[in-house]
Amino acid sequence: MSSNQTESHLYSCVFCDQKFKYESSLKTHTRTHTGEKPFSCGTCQKMFSHKCNLDIHKRIHTGEKPFSCDICQKLFSHKGNLTKHKIIHTGEKPFSCVICQKMFSYKTHLTGHIRIHTGECPYSCPVCQQTFTRKSNLNVHVRTHTGEKPFSCDICQRSFSRKAHLDRHKVTHSGEKPFSCQKTFSQEGTLGKHKTIHIGKHQYSCSFCKKSFTQKSNLEMHVRTHSGVKPFSCDICQKSFSQKNDLSKHIRIHTGEKPFSCDICKKTFSQKHNLETHAKTHTGEKTFFCDVCQTTFLRKHDLDRHKLIHTGEKPFSCQLCKKRFARKDHITKHIASIHAVTN
Repeated sequence: MSSNQTESHLYSCVFCDQKFKYESSLKTHTRTHTGEKPFSCGTCQKMFSHKCNLDIHKRIHTGEKPFSCDICQKLFSHKGNLTKHKIIHTGEKPFSCVICQKMFSYKTHLTGHIRIHTGECPYSCPVCQQTFTRKSNLNVHVRTHTGEKPFSCDICQRSFSRKAHLDRHKVTHSGEKPFSCQKTFSQEGTLGKHKTIHIGKHQYSCSFCKKSFTQKSNLEMHVRTHSGVKPFSCDICQKSFSQKNDLSKHIRIHTGEKPFSCDICKKTFSQKHNLETHAKTHTGEKTFFCDVCQTTFLRKHDLDRHKLIHTGEKPFSCQLCKKRFARKDHITKHIASIHAVTN
């Protein structure tokens, strides 16, 4: 058959002139232009332009994962995901940034990285308009507004907004600490940070007070004590915080979440340090003692208040008669017993 005869048997797309050997292939391709989605999922009614995509989608409902990694036996519902996964074992990084030459295993990771250089943030939060370089980061952020926590621990049923947080939490049940430096750690990143203690290299220095740090993140947090910058804001009451961890603790005031539970009496707490203080009521441990009279206390707050007895300091003043008191609760009693009767 001549080349002209072969050419005459090709089917051409009226939208982009791309040619196909079979008419069925042309019809499938044309849907990319028309947006037609003739294949529907019988479970959730989601529509698809290709039957193969529908077949792959159905595995979400059935849980079928027919593709297995021959190295670690992890299962996948999509062959493409298995192919991507195998790069973890080979260490291959075929995608390179043309600006800084950093290498990546996946093209999507390279695309997201390049936006660091260009400053492009194409994904915007519909609630607060904060922008992101990656859609995955936007999806995680949106959960701070919706409160959605789709990742649940199958042991204690505690839920998390991020899968990484769930994976980290599961270690608390297994007790596994695979990362060791004499001292053991459940997270590899925590081990890496710990090792800087031994190295003693403080390569990050504060430009305000010259204090130095082993980790860049610690320097960034420290600088906020000078600048007063509070980049983490509560979506509910707009109160701002310099540290993300402080914001996370604050949000529990609104949600009522109390993730820390006493093993003995099951009482729950919103803050870990409150649980640690409470635990001492069971053990009778009093770790804070007065260096003047050696009286011991359960909490540092109680010790600080006790020391006023020795110093004679009275930092609290009644706004009505200017009488001073060592404790704030004494003012409340004073007003109730003296000024309330007078009035």
